[in-house]
Amino acid sequence: MTAFWHPTGNRQVRVGLAGLGSMGRNHLRVIGANPGARLVAVADPVAAALDAATAQTGAAGFPEPLSMVAEADLDAVVIAAPTTAHLPLALAAIGRGIAVLVEKPLAPTVAEAAEIVAASRATGVPVQVGHVERFNPAVRELGRLLHDEHWLSTVFAITSRRAGPFPARIRDVGVTVDLATHDVDICSWIAGERPARAHAETAQRIHADHEDLLFGLLHFPSGVVAQLDVDWLTPAKRRQLVVVGEEGMFELDYLTQRLTFTRATDTTNPRLIGGYAPTFEGEVAELAVPTGEPLALELEAFLRVVREGGRPEVNAEDGLWAVGIATALLESASARRVVELEGLAARVAATSPA
Repeated sequence: MTAFWHPTGNRQVRVGLAGLGSMGRNHLRVIGANPGARLVAVADPVAAALDAATAQTGAAGFPEPLSMVAEADLDAVVIAAPTTAHLPLALAAIGRGIAVLVEKPLAPTVAEAAEIVAASRATGVPVQVGHVERFNPAVRELGRLLHDEHWLSTVFAITSRRAGPFPARIRDVGVTVDLATHDVDICSWIAGERPARAHAETAQRIHADHEDLLFGLLHFPSGVVAQLDVDWLTPAKRRQLVVVGEEGMFELDYLTQRLTFTRATDTTNPRLIGGYAPTFEGEVAELAVPTGEPLALELEAFLRVVREGGRPEVNAEDGLWAVGIATALLESASARRVVELEGLAARVAATSPA
C-alpha cells in the first residue's frame, strides 16, 4: 500500500456506521448530534435495526457492512460491529482511504491487530481506537494534573476496578479482551510507558466459553505497579481508579466523573481512633471536572483528525498494545507464570513499513 490519505478540511465529514448493536446505537446518536458530521450510510444485518436507523436519520442502509464501505461515498467509518469483524472492515476502509474509528478492542488477536496497524502506517490513513475512557472528563483532568501539572513527582501504584453484571451481548471474547483492554490502556497512559511484564489469575463462572473474572498485575520499567480487578460477576456496575504517588493519592469514579486528591501527611503525628488505633489522615480535596459525554468527546477528537490530520489521541498502535497486554494476561493465567512483554514490543516495531 502507498500513502494517499489527505484531511478533508473544514467541510462536514461524511460518516458511515457499521453495526447497530448497543454501542452502535450510541454512536448513531452522537454522530447525529454533531454538526461537523453527516451520517450518510449505516449497515447492519438485522433488518429491523437497519430500518429504524435509516428512518430516523435518512442515511442509506446496507445489510452488509463491507458493501457500505465499498459503495457509499465516505470520508470516515465508525466500526461498531462484533470484534471478529473488525479486521476485514478496517482493511477495506483503509484500502479506500477512509479514516477509521473502530470500537475497542481493535481486534480479537495480536496478529489481526498488527495487520490493521501495518495498513494504517503504510497508507497514512488514520485509525482511532474507541478506548472511550481516555475521553472521560475526569480522566482527562487526571491526565492534566499528572502529566502537565506534575502533582505526583513519582507514581508508585495504580489500582483499577471494572466490574458489573454479565452482558449477554458479549459472546466472542472474554472479560479480559472486552473490558480489561480499557484498563491496560489507561494504566499505560498514566505511567507514560508500556509494561515490561504481566501476571494474572482468571476464572470462568457463568460465561459459556470465556473467562469472566480477571485479577492482573502489570509491572512497568520505571517501577510503577498496576493492579487490575475486572469481572462480569458483580451485581452492581463499578468503574474506579486509584493512583498513588509520592505526594498523595488520586481517586476517580468513571461513572460519576468524580475526582479527588488526598495529600500525603506527616506520619510522625498520628490521630488516634477510639483512643488507641493510630491513623494518618491526609487532607482530601474534591477537584473540579468539566462536564461532557465521553463518547461525544471521542467522536469530536476523531472528526478533528479527519479534518485536520495528525495522530489520533488513541491510535492503532495503542489498540495493538492493549490487545497484546490482554493476551499476555490470559497467557499468564493459563500457563501460571509471569509473561515478559519484550516480544510484544518487537511485534509492534515490526509493523512499521519497510
